[in-house]
Amino acid sequence: MLARIYRPAKTAMQSGRAKTRDWILEFEPATARTNDPLMGWTSSTDMNGQVRLTFDTAEEAVTYAERHGIPFRLQEPQAAPVILKAYADNFAPGRKQPWTH
Repeated sequence: MLARIYRPAKTAMQSGRAKTRDWILEFEPATARTNDPLMGWTSSTDMNGQVRLTFDTAEEAVTYAERHGIPFRLQEPQAAPVILKAYADNFAPGRKQPWTH
């Protein structure tokens, strides 16, 4: 019953950074998911797969896991590269490809 503590990345479907500030503690799957032969739905007998706890800081999540005796793995977030772009660069005279409509 290993838990993973991480800070989620920004999804590709949003431009803002909503829901990326909190730290999440969730359990690794203990058993593989199985397919229902009739409907084709996936199911699992692992009830800890439904548990997802949020914390303000990584220290709070680590303290919670240690207090309750939960083995955990802490994943530090990677810094996103900052790419500076300007709309005016589309019309720059030194542009590699000419601007056409």
